[in-house]
Amino acid sequence: MPGHDSIVAHFDIRKSPEKRDPGWYLALMAPNEKGSDYAWLDPSRLYCNQQALQDCIEDLLLPFTDDHIDLVAGIDAMGFILGAAIAAHLGKGFLAIRKAGHLCVKTRSTNYADYSGKEKVMEVRTDVIKTGLRILLVDQWIETGGTMKAAIKLVEEQGGIVAGVATICIEDSEGGKWVKKHYKCSDCVPEYLRSHFNNHVLENVQLYYNQQNSCE
Repeated sequence: MPGHDSIVAHFDIRKSPEKRDPGWYLALMAPNEKGSDYAWLDPSRLYCNQQALQDCIEDLLLPFTDDHIDLVAGIDAMGFILGAAIAAHLGKGFLAIRKAGHLCVKTRSTNYADYSGKEKVMEVRTDVIKTGLRILLVDQWIETGGTMKAAIKLVEEQGGIVAGVATICIEDSEGGKWVKKHYKCSDCVPEYLRSHFNNHVLENVQLYYNQQNSCE
């Protein structure tokens, strides 16, 4: 597993490059150092850089510039960070879609399997989503699509409209392709780097941006 000698260690989290290529902030993400019980990378490192977070939000919202959005909903747990930041940027409210057992109010729930294949239960409060409410769904990452499909189901069962799906990366899994086919989607991955994310090779992405910066 990569450790402190990995490429990511050489990216100063406080600095931003003078030339910010599309998706430049993806190189700030950290690789898995703890094994197969964890996701293959940690995207949240990029949130520590103010410019990276700002650019990520703006990139995700580009496809929705002319769209009407009433509310932003983020998925437990990392979708809360990105979702709340996007809601603040848009001047909209934020709805938390939770893992079961945390809300002390009436909820609607559904079963799903997450990226690891573990069966879980997701829930959302029933006093917010109304018929016709247009909701932008936000999560940090879509790997298998199971989590996002469950969130979509909870919104639509209450009459809400999924105005779009925004996430740092939508992998080309069966579930990821299903989400992209049926809903307007946005992610941050340039097409020429997408295969590296689908193959879970973060260091190739970091090498690419490192080489670009070295040429400046």
